[in-house]
Amino acid sequence: MGEIEQKPTPASRLGAPENSGISTLERGQKPPPTPSGKLMTVKIQMLDDTQETFEVPQRAPGKVLLDAVCNHLNLVEGDYFGLEFPDHKKIMVWLDLLKPIAKQIRRPKHVVLKFVVKFFPPDHTQLQEELTRYLFALQVKQDLAQGRLTCNDTSAALLISHIVQSEIGDFDEALDREHLAKNKYVPQQDALEDKIVEFHHSHIGQTPAESDFQLLEVARRLEMYGIRLHPAKDREGTKINLAVANTGILVFQGFTKINAFNWAKVRKLSFKRKRFLIKLRPDVNSSYQDTLEFLMAGRDFCKAFWKICVEHHAFFRLFEEPKPKPKPVLFSRGSSFRFSGRTQKQVLDYVKEGGHKKVQFERKHSKIHSTRSLSSQPTASNSEVPKQSPQNTSLTFGEGSESPGGQSCQQAKEAKVSTLESGPHQSPAPPSKSSPGSRAADGPAVVPPEEEEEEEGGKEGAQPSQRQPPQPSTGSLTGSPHLSELSINSQGGVAPANATLSPNLSPDTKQASPLVSPLLNDQACPRTDDEEEGRRKRFPTDKAYFIAKEVSTTERTYLKDLEVIASWFQSTVSKDDSMPEALKSLIFPNFEPLHKFHTNFLKEIEQRLALWEGRSNAHIRGDYQRIGDVMLKNIQGMKHLAAHLWKHSEALEALETSIKGSRRLEHFCRDFELQKVCYLPLNTFLLRPLHRLMHYKQVLERLCKHHPPSHADFRDCRAALAEITEMVAQLHGTMIKMENFQKLHELKKDLIGIDNLVVPGREFIRLGSLSKLSGKGLQQRMFFLFNDVLLYTSRGLTASNQFKVHGQLPLYGMTIEESEEEWGVPHCLTLRGQRQSIIVAASSRSEMEKWTEDLQMAIALAEKSNGPTPELLASSPPDNKSPDEATAADQESEDDLSASRTSLERQAPHRGNTMVHVCWHRNTSVSMVDFSIAVENQLSGNLLRKFKNSNGWQKLWVVFTNFCLFFYKSHQDNHPLASLPLLGYSLTIPSESENIHKDYVFKLHFKSHVYYFRAESEYTFERWMEVIRSATSSASRAHILSHKESHLY
Repeated sequence: MGEIEQKPTPASRLGAPENSGISTLERGQKPPPTPSGKLMTVKIQMLDDTQETFEVPQRAPGKVLLDAVCNHLNLVEGDYFGLEFPDHKKIMVWLDLLKPIAKQIRRPKHVVLKFVVKFFPPDHTQLQEELTRYLFALQVKQDLAQGRLTCNDTSAALLISHIVQSEIGDFDEALDREHLAKNKYVPQQDALEDKIVEFHHSHIGQTPAESDFQLLEVARRLEMYGIRLHPAKDREGTKINLAVANTGILVFQGFTKINAFNWAKVRKLSFKRKRFLIKLRPDVNSSYQDTLEFLMAGRDFCKAFWKICVEHHAFFRLFEEPKPKPKPVLFSRGSSFRFSGRTQKQVLDYVKEGGHKKVQFERKHSKIHSTRSLSSQPTASNSEVPKQSPQNTSLTFGEGSESPGGQSCQQAKEAKVSTLESGPHQSPAPPSKSSPGSRAADGPAVVPPEEEEEEEGGKEGAQPSQRQPPQPSTGSLTGSPHLSELSINSQGGVAPANATLSPNLSPDTKQASPLVSPLLNDQACPRTDDEEEGRRKRFPTDKAYFIAKEVSTTERTYLKDLEVIASWFQSTVSKDDSMPEALKSLIFPNFEPLHKFHTNFLKEIEQRLALWEGRSNAHIRGDYQRIGDVMLKNIQGMKHLAAHLWKHSEALEALETSIKGSRRLEHFCRDFELQKVCYLPLNTFLLRPLHRLMHYKQVLERLCKHHPPSHADFRDCRAALAEITEMVAQLHGTMIKMENFQKLHELKKDLIGIDNLVVPGREFIRLGSLSKLSGKGLQQRMFFLFNDVLLYTSRGLTASNQFKVHGQLPLYGMTIEESEEEWGVPHCLTLRGQRQSIIVAASSRSEMEKWTEDLQMAIALAEKSNGPTPELLASSPPDNKSPDEATAADQESEDDLSASRTSLERQAPHRGNTMVHVCWHRNTSVSMVDFSIAVENQLSGNLLRKFKNSNGWQKLWVVFTNFCLFFYKSHQDNHPLASLPLLGYSLTIPSESENIHKDYVFKLHFKSHVYYFRAESEYTFERWMEVIRSATSSASRAHILSHKESHLY
């Protein structure tokens, strides 16, 4: 007794884990005990018109019942919803979560509570879960039918067309008309039937979840979206309606909004009997009185409206739940009512941190079934992601892919991993230069920026002999309903064009969490301390040896990068005729000689290291404990390849020009980028040979600094340094120009609504996440700063997963002001342009200073240019709001609906884990300075990795590049198994309390995600710390401008 009785859900019958629902508890806290005693039966009408019965203790507070409903639905974002019912005076009120249910509902057997949406967020993209969006769509459907959501005929037809698409699927005119005859979505529907059918025809291929998203995209622009009218009168006795929304309190006359009082203007809300009072903050420019009074039908109506106003203000404006007031000793004055539950910010943080499990759900009215985490028929690309499945619990790795730990250890690892296989991945035949079978059979699991698997996850490997429930991912990568299957590269691209997406695949279906892979979560076969000590005693301890070893490890990675173009890309191109012969002759003949040369270079380095380590000719050592002679010989040989190096910039420009002129070539290159071997943007590989010269220069500088002039290797190292410095100087200007060119083209792929981003003279400076202040409050936007213009965008939940450009601010004539005191927002800046002003807020003081520094520098560059920038936006008109209007609510009329549909059309697959998306999720920024430093700071090698709560250390081959760690089973693998973007992570050394009693250990942590890595020597430890620190903390602009000139494309 005392337990809440519920009917088992389909998910619970399948063994899915219970959901914590809307619990507001912090981790580590225990829920309060459920009151025991007599049970009462409560009937709940759900949004799909079904009725459910729950039994709860009579003394239980309302929160217990709401939690029970959310748990029954497996609803994570339950805080947006509430339970409403008619009280004893037939007034519709919300169930108070703090008061006992029995005190609120007098005759529960005769009352049916309604489970409905209570809080409508300003932007539906803030809803991270597909189930939440589905319930919101049901609410919109219900409001349409009841006449609450009023709109013009075009909007109504468009809304219904999305509902029909989600319920019966693709267009079929006879089926459409039959369905519309049986289902009435709005009054007077017959007159709209032709329009509905016409709109439905344009939704072919849209999944139910995409239809929900599009439905909400249209609905949120309507004036009556989420509005519940409360009849009242003003002081003159005029009949009006009051409503409350996320922005503040609204005043309607009929269904027309005539006034709005934003939360920022409201100082106090109160009621006295049947008078509702709004006290405003003083404003010299306002004609309103400081206190407004409205008359409602009675005290109970007044109090009900006051309560919902208090809850809306707390949910949308506060960072955390307000604390209860202390009880008065003698007597109380006023209401003790307060908001109970998580605020919207807490909900968003909770979902981003991945503190929940996803399970399946069923769409009652839809003939197209949907799941939130698993596909019953995975595609080829889905099979690349290591996932746990009840249907197939076997996994074998390719031959030759074992780690140095040995086969027996590898077999133990294989036995602990289960994955969902659906056939081999379609990729080009392995090149002859690669050892056959060195590819692992599973693809890399991409680490979503905000949802890395918790360290405990490694202990939950499925046993092959028993069936396991589906293990869903820990959260939405971007909250997009279109990220149904992420491709298996670090860029997070979606499935290639030739892969068929299952029609019953939920757009929220995601790959397993990035570290749920045989490599990253297996705790078997840890290296013992005896093995480690024995290994260390066998190898040299001289710093020069470890510098030479760094040349070897990074050369292995460089050779693999060359193979991407020289072997994999060339092999793919040979099977297709989309690339012009002139372009082929420009790219591949310049990579093949480099690949051959560096293959021999790597052999020489490894032979020298073998002698140095004493693995061969152990009796001869002294003459071989150096690397300068090998470096000098090969760098002199590279000078003969200089003609090929000069061609790489030309090849990059020719490739991008050809892509711009040929849609077929564009699709071909995009499909190749979705292959597992292409773990970085394709054009990045074309610049790798230029980057590698800088790495040689850095290594030789360290060797010269380490060796005294009398050392036998010093003269060769200094001569090699002089040779490579000369080559770098010759190519330096080209390198900077090409880096900017490559970055502009990479950004172009992440943006929609802009045509001419790449133009001569434009230089990329910084991108990052800032909050833009408007009448709706602070809204997250992605900003892109160039030397002539500042763009701001929102995350577009399209199939292409791109960012939609909303506006631009030319830098010519712009001024910057700190405005924290004026707006009461921390780290706030006002950017005043010649035609428009906007207010933005950074996530921290340091972020604000970085943006201020770069903006001032960019404004100075713009002032020196020839004048204002031409318009950039392709489809969106320039925002001509005055500075005063910039802070008003972003009004979007129904006339914009058609534009909204075109901007959110299904696009081609696009990666969802690019640097832009990482910055969005980590709420940070990155500059071109940081990108240039990252090019110099690349590293490869073996590391031991450990979770916070695991015991064993696991050996991995790790590559650091592009602000990201890529994990491999061994250096022989052609593609990574997982990746970890490092922006936003903190790099520290473990404290004594963490009980990591090992040398050369560093710690990476972000929120609750903690990883320990262990290097083999003091030198490698310092090098890993150095390069990772360059990714986790931005450098100042002066760092790079001191040694790099500004070259514009």
